[in-house]
Amino acid sequence: MRANWLSLPWRLRLLIKIILSRLPFPYSFWKKIGIFEHGDMNNFHKAITQFLEHASTASILESTDIGSGDLKFKNYLTVLELGPGDSLISAVIAKSLDAKKIWLVDAGNFAGYEVDNSSMSTALRAQNLSDPLFGVTNVSLSEYLQICNCEYLTQGLNSLISIPDGSIDYCFSNAVLEHVQKKDFYRTITELYRLLKPGGICVHRVDLRDHLGGALNNLRFTEATWESSLFASSGFYTNRIRFGEMLKFFEQAGFLVRVENKKNWEHLPTARISMDQSFSSLPVEDLRVQVFDLIAIK
Repeated sequence: MRANWLSLPWRLRLLIKIILSRLPFPYSFWKKIGIFEHGDMNNFHKAITQFLEHASTASILESTDIGSGDLKFKNYLTVLELGPGDSLISAVIAKSLDAKKIWLVDAGNFAGYEVDNSSMSTALRAQNLSDPLFGVTNVSLSEYLQICNCEYLTQGLNSLISIPDGSIDYCFSNAVLEHVQKKDFYRTITELYRLLKPGGICVHRVDLRDHLGGALNNLRFTEATWESSLFASSGFYTNRIRFGEMLKFFEQAGFLVRVENKKNWEHLPTARISMDQSFSSLPVEDLRVQVFDLIAIK
């Protein structure tokens, strides 16, 4: 089903998602057939690898030799993941690295309640990481969070607002910032600045491709159409904030910003003439950015 879905033209996918998102089925149903899902962090090996990559980028690990064993944070850190999606494995990874406290903040309760402890433990051992849940069987979600000293908050921006000032040493996200609604984006960034400790660091992997086929077809639409409740609630929304504008938002909030691992299209996948005028007038260098890591320091 997933392969067939990915082969459909982007316009048809958009229409199908608008229709299906209005049907009275739970998120778990759509996730199983690969139409609506929040990330792929249930792939434990990938989740661990990405976590360690971001931590290495932030220079918060005692060793840069990932996989060498006994890997720990340099200090007893408090950690925030923005948008954990379908899996809460980041809590276990952070705890295995000796995190002091973990917050996982999302815009909804997307994580499954069944914890595959055996597979997760195997993935941790493959990276020479300790397993905080080792020896614990039939763990419930509440036990999982308690063992990891983790709070799972699911009210998006309101959850960020509830975290005390200067509580976080390190914040990260994977392909999340582009999904924050445009009207909430700058407030979200200012909240991240507020809750970070002085010297605290964020590492955000940002994917600027559309979620209709990996091109820039989302830039074809007017602002009024794209930001309408019909489009924003249909499972393909991204805020369409481009590379340069996103960096400016972080700088305006007070962050020192740098960029790593930037990938560009050689040629635009969607013709500029097909884009709404608000995007077609942007410099082509800005439009060519696909994916990048944004490092922001308070």
